[in-house]
Amino acid sequence: MTNPLRIQQLMKLVDLTRLNDQDDVAAMQQWLEQDLAGAAVLPAAVCVYPQYLTQVKDFLQKNQYAIKLATVVNFPSGALPLSQVLDQIKAALIAGADEIDCVLPYQALLSGQTQLVREFLAAVRQATTGVCLKIIIESGELVTCQQISKATELVVGSGADFVKTSTGKVKVGVTEEAARIMLAVIAASERPVGFKASGGVRSVEFALKLVSLFEELTGKVATAQLMRLGASALLNDLSQQLDY
Repeated sequence: MTNPLRIQQLMKLVDLTRLNDQDDVAAMQQWLEQDLAGAAVLPAAVCVYPQYLTQVKDFLQKNQYAIKLATVVNFPSGALPLSQVLDQIKAALIAGADEIDCVLPYQALLSGQTQLVREFLAAVRQATTGVCLKIIIESGELVTCQQISKATELVVGSGADFVKTSTGKVKVGVTEEAARIMLAVIAASERPVGFKASGGVRSVEFALKLVSLFEELTGKVATAQLMRLGASALLNDLSQQLDY
């Protein structure tokens, strides 16, 4: 059995995520009451679509849950015009978002438009000044190790707070190989940069492997300030392990 302290550590890293396209207000409320209210240890954050921010913010405040509220922009395609992405960010912050998870224009990176990507990242960083910014590189769509490394370098260079693997909306989510490449770049950074693993973090075993990899390559203890696990079912599995 996994050490209960390690299980609690994992729970504190989770960005409890609900990004179901068929959801409505009632489904969101039911999810909050079942998955969040029933958690043995509160997660780092809750991540939902922008249209649910006000509802979730009210729920967190009503229950006095001191956790962050995250949302997604330029999601999931990474292909929206910059002006529209900036409008999404502005609206999300007004609605109460504490953290922004933004998809990198990875198709532009794949086609060699590195400067466009840099300009995009700079504008998004400026629009989120003082707010936790996580950039999703969609590692499963990047064809080579070099592209994963380059995307991570661009995000680190932009001043973003976290580099995030995946949207969870494409065929390939986080892999151990991609995590290792991203963490190597992060470890070499001259400033603290966080790592968020998402897209297929479904088992406690895999989550433990990712946390161990983070700690091995960065030499730092995995805390919510530097590592997150984006997942929908993981928190329940972790809670059940604590109950045994």
